[in-house]
Amino acid sequence: MSTHGYESGRLDLPFVGISTFGKRPYVSDWARIDADVAILGAPFDAGTQWRSGARFGPRGVREASTLFSFGHAGAYDHEDDATYLPGEVSIVDIGDADIVHTDTVKSHANIETGVRAILAAGALPVTIGGDHSINIPCINAFDDQGDIHILQIDAHLDFVDERHGVRHGHGNPMRRAAEKPYVTGLTQLGIRNVSSTAKEGYDDARARGSDILSVRQVRALGPEATADRIPAGARVYITIDIDAFCPSIAPGTGTPSHGGFLYYDVLEILQQVARKHEIVGIDLVEVAPDYDPTGSTSILAAQVLLNLLGFIFHARS
Repeated sequence: MSTHGYESGRLDLPFVGISTFGKRPYVSDWARIDADVAILGAPFDAGTQWRSGARFGPRGVREASTLFSFGHAGAYDHEDDATYLPGEVSIVDIGDADIVHTDTVKSHANIETGVRAILAAGALPVTIGGDHSINIPCINAFDDQGDIHILQIDAHLDFVDERHGVRHGHGNPMRRAAEKPYVTGLTQLGIRNVSSTAKEGYDDARARGSDILSVRQVRALGPEATADRIPAGARVYITIDIDAFCPSIAPGTGTPSHGGFLYYDVLEILQQVARKHEIVGIDLVEVAPDYDPTGSTSILAAQVLLNLLGFIFHARS
C-alpha cells in the first residue's frame, strides 16, 4: 500500500491549497489523461425550471471534498474491514467543461467532449453538475461504448419528452436516455410526491422498460433486493440527483422534495450495485450551494462520490 500523505513532508490540511476534487492532481490537457478516474465539472444550470444555482455545484463539491483529503493512502472502514481508495487508485481532476451562457447546445457539446476525452483515456468519468440536463451529453458520449443500463437516484422521474419546445432541460434527461439504442433500461429510485412528470410520462417510462420505485418502496425491499432489480450482467451508469436525499440533510438544491433518502439508504444500495456490476460512468447533479449556508449538502455529495468510487475499485481489486 502507498504511504500516507503525511509522510511527504507537508501536512497539507484540507483548507490549504487549491480545491481540486479530493485535492487530487489537476490535468488541463484532456489529451493527456492517465488515471483510473477523471473528474469533470459541468457548471451548467440553464435547464432548471425553478431555483437556479447548480452552476456553482462543481465548485462547492470540490471544496467540500477537501475535507476527505488527509493523504492518499486510502480510508479505512472498520465496519467493512476494508481500506477504500488506496494510493494505487489514481484520480485526477480535469477541470470544467466550458459553459456558454444561454447556449444549451454549445454548453452540452462541451460537456460531451469532456466525457468522451475521459472515456478515450480508459478512465471512469465522474461528472459533477450542474442541473440534471447535463446527464444528456454525458449519455451521448457513450454511443460507442456498448450497452449500458442507467441507475437513477432522484426525487423526480425526469421523463418529460417535450414541453413548450424544451427537450434538453433538467426534466428531460431520462426520456432522452431511453431513446438511445445502447441504453437497455432504467432503474429509477426515490421517485416521490408531486413529480415534474405527468402520469403519461410514467406510463411511457414503464412501457419503455423503466423500473420505478419510491423511497418507501425501496426501504421496504432493502438495499440488496433493490440492487437485484438491475438486470444481471448489466453495465451500469449511475446518475444521482442530490434532491433524492431528504432536504433535512440536503437543503442545497433547486427543487427540494421532502420524504427523501437518508445517507445510508443510498450508500448501501450503491455498495451492492458496485459489488455486482461494472460501473461505467457517474454523474452527480443539482447541488446548489447557496441554498445551504452550512455546506452540508456539498459535503454529502462529496462523501457519496468518494464512497462510491471506493466501492467500485474495492470490488475490482
